[in-house]
Amino acid sequence: MYYVCSMDNIFFEGQVLWSQIDANGHLRHSAYADICTQARSNMMKVIGLSMERCLAAKVGPILFREETLYFKEVKMDEVVKVRVFLTKNDTVKSRFAIRHELLREDGTKCAQVLVEGAWMNLVERKLTVLSEDMQAYFDKIPKSDDYVQI
Repeated sequence: MYYVCSMDNIFFEGQVLWSQIDANGHLRHSAYADICTQARSNMMKVIGLSMERCLAAKVGPILFREETLYFKEVKMDEVVKVRVFLTKNDTVKSRFAIRHELLREDGTKCAQVLVEGAWMNLVERKLTVLSEDMQAYFDKIPKSDDYVQI
């Protein structure tokens, strides 16, 4: 399930599943990335850059780096929410950075996932800049307080 709360930039809300738990009884490390990837995909769809639109334009996002910072445990059956913010955008080199904040239902920040990426031409298989209309959609991503336009 997902929804958007424009005030809080929530793009995912869901229950932690048994299949996402590790041997220590808490959310496994790769599940954080999966949940945040879904939040990012939901956000892209909401702003108008769905995967269908990207594929039709023969362009897609790629990641160069992903980093997770863990603050609090997340356990099975807890409900988590993910906020998504654009932290950097370089329209000349078509590079970007996005921060995800994974929260418990009560608002406790449990983890932060940072990704750095760029746009790739899916035909030529090389980096590309977004077209003007695609960039207009991308500009709708909620910006962090420390957002930097390069």
